[in-house]
Amino acid sequence: MDYVEQRMAEQAARYTPRTLLPFDGRDGRQVYLAVRGRVFDVSSGRNFYGPGGPYENFAGRDASRGLACGSFDEDMLTKDLDGPLDTLADLGPDELEALQGWEERFSEKYDVVGRLVAVADFDAAAADSKSE
Repeated sequence: MDYVEQRMAEQAARYTPRTLLPFDGRDGRQVYLAVRGRVFDVSSGRNFYGPGGPYENFAGRDASRGLACGSFDEDMLTKDLDGPLDTLADLGPDELEALQGWEERFSEKYDVVGRLVAVADFDAAAADSKSE
């Protein structure tokens, strides 16, 4: 995908933490994960991100905090799927640098298929598009 196609994909599809959840690779489904608001299709890396893979807990989730902290713990994942997104405001410089490295690797290897947005933003955008 070239730059223009990537930008169009980012603008076209929007996912909330809850609508991203089914993209966990189970039952042959696609494997998506989000990094700093960008949703990547990591299905070609199913052996890493899909069921049974070392990063499987990130499938269908916002992986930003876990990747930044180098942790696969469940507490790195968003608990309130209908609440605000994790702003990552409490991350230190080393964690932000690690996250940037992960984001660059994902950008080089996988297609962006959309944006991760909070439910409130998703609902507001849907209401705006209906009023147009």
